[in-house]
Amino acid sequence: MAGSFELYTDASGEYRFRLKAANGQVIAASQGYTTKAAAKNGIDSVRSHAADAELVDQTE
Repeated sequence: MAGSFELYTDASGEYRFRLKAANGQVIAASQGYTTKAAAKNGIDSVRSHAADAELVDQTE
C-alpha cells in the first residue's frame, strides 16, 4: 500500500490534510484552510514539490 493524503475538517470547521505513510503513521500535517479547494491545492503543491525537495541538514 502506498502513502495517502487524508482530507478532513477540524473542530473549528477548517479543512486540513495529513500525509500518512504506508504503515498508517502521520508524516506531515497541513495548516488550516478556509475552503476545500484551497486544501486540495495544498495537497497538489506537496505532490508536485516534494519530488524535487532537497535535504537541508541543520544538525551539523
